[in-house]
Amino acid sequence: MNVFIVGGTGTLGRQIVRRALDEGHQVHCLVRSPAKATFLREWGATLLQGNLCYPESIVDALKYCGASVIIDAATTRPTDTLTIEAVDWQGKVNLIQAAQAADIQHFIFFSIMGAQDYPHVPLMQIKQCTEDFLRESGLNYTILRPSGFFQGIIGQYAIPILENHSIWVMGESTAIAYMDTQDVAKFAVRCLDRAATYGQAFDLAGPEAWTADQIIKLCENLSGQEAKITRLPIGVLRATRQLTQWFQWTWNISDRLAFTEVIASGTSLNAPMEEVYRVFDLDPTETLTLEAYLQEYFTRILRKLKELDYEKVKQKKASRKRSPFKSTP
Repeated sequence: MNVFIVGGTGTLGRQIVRRALDEGHQVHCLVRSPAKATFLREWGATLLQGNLCYPESIVDALKYCGASVIIDAATTRPTDTLTIEAVDWQGKVNLIQAAQAADIQHFIFFSIMGAQDYPHVPLMQIKQCTEDFLRESGLNYTILRPSGFFQGIIGQYAIPILENHSIWVMGESTAIAYMDTQDVAKFAVRCLDRAATYGQAFDLAGPEAWTADQIIKLCENLSGQEAKITRLPIGVLRATRQLTQWFQWTWNISDRLAFTEVIASGTSLNAPMEEVYRVFDLDPTETLTLEAYLQEYFTRILRKLKELDYEKVKQKKASRKRSPFKSTP
């Protein structure tokens, strides 16, 4: 199948590209900078330069590649110069309208679990509005709503513990059913040959929901190091968000801080998955657990750290032997 993927350079998007190629699909990726996406070309994808903020570039790319399916995994990053509204709302409107004009047969969109419950959080509100716009577009659509990715846990918990830095925990600990992006990609690519997913929205939850304290404990056990935890009340988070709203260059940070309130609310982000696995014909026992993911990560990192330490010791010993200033008895 000829697939048009948006957001292919992202944490999730690259896994979708890899999975689609591995399963024999023809993949075209809309990218802002082909130079930064050469790895996708090396995998076998065709790169088409374009930008969600420029509707004509989307129209031209779809016309060129002749794709029948769109998988949209794009979103703004906190460091982007473009705002969440520009990319995650107006950009998605542009993409959906281009899909209508190109007579796309199936549009697969990534939202967020529980978006409808947080209308005061900009990213959640925009995701919900985009879902509504897609439903009203007349396109065959599938909406996938993951709650969070294992990959985000590394920077938030694992690395600070290894580097003896503080982990910031805010508000009441929320249990989140994270998933590995490779498993999320399975669902996205499986949509390509599942007409049963048309017109449906699916929450995607991992095998178990984890609170921040549970994740920290797991990381401590696997790393053999004690975490430094700094707990902040939700009021401090809200005050910081209000401050960042005053400056245009911190708008994205402000919006992301608002999203942090979701994971500090104490309301679990989890969902039953039995029916979802049945519809997608996937085996739940093959879904990676957080324990296995972090075990592999810490084993690999700690082994590398030991190797680096061993090399440093060898270099120091060699340096002492070669030193011309070494004293003689």
